[in-house]
Amino acid sequence: MKEQILTVGILFHVLLLFGQTSLNELSLDHGKYQVGFKHYTIFDSTRTYSRIYDFTNQEIARPIPISIWYPSEQEIVDRKPLKILNYFEILKEEEEWEYLPDEQLLKWFYYPNTSENQKHLREQGSAYSGISIAEGKFPVVVYAPSFQASSIENFALCSYLASHGFLVISSPSRGTETRWFSNNLAKETETQARDVEFLIKEVGKYQIADPDKMAVMGFSFGGLSNMIAQMRNSRIGAVVSLDGTERYQYNLLSESAFFDPEKMDVPYLHMAQKNIPEAVLKEDGIDPKLNSSFELYDSLSRSTVYRLKCHHLTHAYFSTLGVLFGPRDKRQDRSDREIMESYKWVSKYTLHFLNAYLKDDVSGLAFLENSPADNGVPSDLITRMVKHSQVEEFDFRDFNDLASRQGYQDLDQLYESTVEQKGLPKLPEGPLNTLGLQLVFNPKTLEQGIKVFQLAVKLYPNSANLYDSLAEGYLFIGDEERAIECFEKSLSLNEENSNAIDRLKQLRL
Repeated sequence: MKEQILTVGILFHVLLLFGQTSLNELSLDHGKYQVGFKHYTIFDSTRTYSRIYDFTNQEIARPIPISIWYPSEQEIVDRKPLKILNYFEILKEEEEWEYLPDEQLLKWFYYPNTSENQKHLREQGSAYSGISIAEGKFPVVVYAPSFQASSIENFALCSYLASHGFLVISSPSRGTETRWFSNNLAKETETQARDVEFLIKEVGKYQIADPDKMAVMGFSFGGLSNMIAQMRNSRIGAVVSLDGTERYQYNLLSESAFFDPEKMDVPYLHMAQKNIPEAVLKEDGIDPKLNSSFELYDSLSRSTVYRLKCHHLTHAYFSTLGVLFGPRDKRQDRSDREIMESYKWVSKYTLHFLNAYLKDDVSGLAFLENSPADNGVPSDLITRMVKHSQVEEFDFRDFNDLASRQGYQDLDQLYESTVEQKGLPKLPEGPLNTLGLQLVFNPKTLEQGIKVFQLAVKLYPNSANLYDSLAEGYLFIGDEERAIECFEKSLSLNEENSNAIDRLKQLRL
């Protein structure tokens, strides 16, 4: 029989009890949309890969199995939703055991072959295969699974988000060369980050995907890859971490050439497991600092961070498969009812966070800012910390975005209002000059470039260079009279301005 190594960031080796849970009892409050599901495989031709159990030297393009949950408005008639067994068929494919008999599933992969787990396989989820995709644009959530885990490990949460109007895409966590990770976890973190970026490109093929509203969500090891992906991809506008390993293995982040806490400048929701009991720390040789230390959190100053501690959840139960199939550790795990209730609140916090920061939902933001008690969370279930961004910068790029949206009209008024309302510092001369020239030399925006220069010379009335550039702009649009005035002004500020001297000679011939 195939041997599997299950590593989820923190693994407790004494697991003696078995769960009594169900999807029905989990009872997530689904939204207004039906949920469609599709699964397919595409290939990344820029990387090579070996199917390890084919025992061949042949290499292929890296396969990327894709699982997508999407909102649908189709009326469901004479259709049945996917069973958990259907998701396990995908797990078989992603583990490269496509032809494994179903009766071998639980003995082969991860979970105890108990009667309760056999019943779970027959349970129905909430997603339907092959139904139509809703019209409109929807925010995107890219899900990164835990260490070597399947794209479907959190199918209940992914379906839940899709029912509330999100497009959720995931692929399995795979090693760089084969299905299995190497001992070089820094390399594997980078590989997972590249897979996340591959999914960002893939989801862009869907017309319903809103490329300007995108978050990453990851469980355990997936949290590491999401951090790296966000720090080099400005399109990622929010991060959800389900007890992400970035808390436990900060050293892996710091090894990345792309890691820079200053680049983490988007909202971040981190939900952590309960404190590990002292007896478990000792028996399993776990560093006690893991209960309190969070170096990444301490290093962040540009993000608003919501940090939750879920007192009824150990690490594995931040995934659907963990809640339903995972064996229980009698030394520390709560009851199944408490675990399911906690998972439900994790799902709610995820939804409100994504609503707040991808849909600009005021009630979602209020939910995050409330204390857990004010949200109806039982007092012993969750504690929360919030750290708001310490850097409220409004810079030249922000100003230019506003100016561009109004066609560079009324720039004086815009500048004054942003200085007053947003604390905009004085716009830098060099970028103003470059922006003005870029706009002036573009026939479609030349009048807008003149307006930029008109603001620039008001801010820097003693700048010979800006007057020289404004003169070039007037000359480019054929207004020689104003061009002469500005070249003369530039020359009065800098009598050695050779360009103004030469231009005036030409214009006065």
